Amino acid sequence: MTRLLIYNSVMNILFITDLYPVKDTETTTPKTLLNFTKEWEKQGHTVKVIKPNFILNSFLRGKPFYKTGQYGNVYNVNYWTPFLGSGKLKVESGKLEEQTARGQEGKPLTVESGKSDNSQFSTFNFQLDNSSPSYTSDFHTSVVIAHMPSGILFADKLGLPFVAGIHNSDLTVLTSPLYAFHFRKRMIRALKNAKAIACRSFVIKNKLLKIFPEFENKTFVAPSGIDEKIINDTNYSPLTTHSSPLKILTCAHFKKRKNIDKLIKACKNIDDIELTVIGDGKIRKSLEKLDKNVIFTGELEQEQVYEKMRESDVFILPSTDETFGMVYLEAMASGCITVCTKNDGIDGIIKDGENGFLTEPDVENIKDTILKIKTLPPETIETIKQNTLETVKEYTSSKVAENYLKEILKIF
Repeated sequence: MTRLLIYNSVMNILFITDLYPVKDTETTTPKTLLNFTKEWEKQGHTVKVIKPNFILNSFLRGKPFYKTGQYGNVYNVNYWTPFLGSGKLKVESGKLEEQTARGQEGKPLTVESGKSDNSQFSTFNFQLDNSSPSYTSDFHTSVVIAHMPSGILFADKLGLPFVAGIHNSDLTVLTSPLYAFHFRKRMIRALKNAKAIACRSFVIKNKLLKIFPEFENKTFVAPSGIDEKIINDTNYSPLTTHSSPLKILTCAHFKKRKNIDKLIKACKNIDDIELTVIGDGKIRKSLEKLDKNVIFTGELEQEQVYEKMRESDVFILPSTDETFGMVYLEAMASGCITVCTKNDGIDGIIKDGENGFLTEPDVENIKDTILKIKTLPPETIETIKQNTLETVKEYTSSKVAENYLKEILKIF
């Protein structure tokens, strides 16, 4: 049977991923995917979320642990290993019931789907054991979207057309020898079965298609977006010269791959600049020793970060292995000339010399980029800032969420 999807205000979306906060108060789980579902709900769509959670990951990554069950519109399903367990989940007529392997029913829980009480809900059953999950024939969903390896493998077992959302972690599974046995084969099979593939950045799309060029016709980019309220129009055309000293900002959780050390070394001994570093982490003390003139603020509240961005001329984060990097868009929206790493992060959104700059993640290249920005003439600064403003206006949360679904409909 041909499956025809039409974009309208009543789409039922099943979203499957482990990269999703069970509660809004969580601080250890990124909210980039949550932002998509919130925007879809604002646009009138119904969203149900299933979070297949590998228990070991929760402990290794220091994330909060939740029992299997319903939390708002999120159903958390725990596994020790992929799809092994002792339970059965059943969603029917707006109610969700947990059953043991022996068939004992748990307490029904209401699914908060945003639909009226007389709406027809989907029926969904899956086994938490070695058998494959399966949907019953009356599952009324417009689209199944799965992100991250666990979500993609889960969706692949449902027997329904689905979209596979690809992050850097998926590329690791596909290329690292650590996953060569069994897990990689399952991921490849799942991607072949996927109706469409949504890559979280242009860089990830390019990397994926180098491995699997046969996926080109069903692959598109699904980037994140920012709240349009933080786009600061006043920080653009009026400021056609840099402040003195040139104010450079970076913001990250301190990890080796963020290359904060290389940025500090690149800034050292350049006259008339001021580097401010927002964030914290285990390597902070070693970073502070590199240059006593660098300002370390520690972690700041989000609004304080935006304030620092609005006060700065340039934002630089030469990190590697970024799936996307929301902080770059936030810096662009705040009026910073923004620098990211070539072939990483939001390369493809940032175009070198047009709406920002790209650099190799090493000291000399970062230094050269800073010196180039430092000597830009006023008219070039104005052009770059105007181009940046036009760029970020195309990457608001509402626009990227809407475009995500429209891209799916082009393929389904």
